[in-house]
Amino acid sequence: MTLHHVSFSSPLRYTASILLWPALYVGGLAATGLAFATSSPVLWFNVVYLSVVAIIALFERLMPYEPAWLAPDGETLNNLGHTLLTKGIVQIAAAFGASFPLLVAIFAQPFFGSQPHIWPAHWSMISQVVLGLVIAEFGLYAAHRLAHERLGLWRFHALHHSVTRLWVLNTGRFHVIDSLIKVSLGQLPLYLLGAPLPVFLWIGAVTAFTGLLTHCNVEMRTGPLDWIFSTPRLHRWHHSKDLAEGNSNYGENIVLWDQLFGTYFNPDRPSSTDIGITGKVSRSFVGQLVQPFSKGGARRILGRKPSAD
Repeated sequence: MTLHHVSFSSPLRYTASILLWPALYVGGLAATGLAFATSSPVLWFNVVYLSVVAIIALFERLMPYEPAWLAPDGETLNNLGHTLLTKGIVQIAAAFGASFPLLVAIFAQPFFGSQPHIWPAHWSMISQVVLGLVIAEFGLYAAHRLAHERLGLWRFHALHHSVTRLWVLNTGRFHVIDSLIKVSLGQLPLYLLGAPLPVFLWIGAVTAFTGLLTHCNVEMRTGPLDWIFSTPRLHRWHHSKDLAEGNSNYGENIVLWDQLFGTYFNPDRPSSTDIGITGKVSRSFVGQLVQPFSKGGARRILGRKPSAD
């Protein structure tokens, strides 16, 4: 019997669907704490990250949310390429104790005046990370929402929405420009407030595991967690082709700003599996990178979400 045909019994599957999200989220972050305590934190974090990827990939076969999404779509290599490019830049920067937004902030600092150093460094690290997450999420929310409402930004973000199935390997399918804009807006305020490097690393870890879970093709029942966190259920609505459904749930890790600005969407029915865009994205990796810069190519991908330029 192949793995594709293996399935859980109904009671076991139901229990697993309730426990998987909190188990992988908390377990991943707990293991990250151990990784950060070593002399090679980036290396061991990658080990933890890839272990969570493997576990999710297994459960995508055991209990998929949408069985049709198990079929290949011809984008696996492209997904891996974009993941390695966008995540790799951040990983390399982290290994040298910096990141792209920090470098931008260093050059931008003269325009903002001296760094105020008002960050509550005397708080516990957990409290600092929670505060940092709320602040960073505002920038991430703004960048994400603007990418859906402005054609100039949508041409880069459309690559992520061009997939017709959600699964763990398209978590990192972002155009590098799209990623740099989001990360910059999310992290720049933290730097200007004087947040220490561990806060940036922890927020990066939270974002990494949340991203894996929001894009996975696993049946997960998240219930009240949907009111706080960005979950698979909420993110499937975000990928819907229906504009009334898709232009919602912009939160990267938490949905606080969606709740406050009226973009939270979670109706009482199964989340959408009709995902994608009406435009056409290049099939080649290099083509996907250069297409947004091409006037003719950009026209092919601008069908779906933006409402203004």
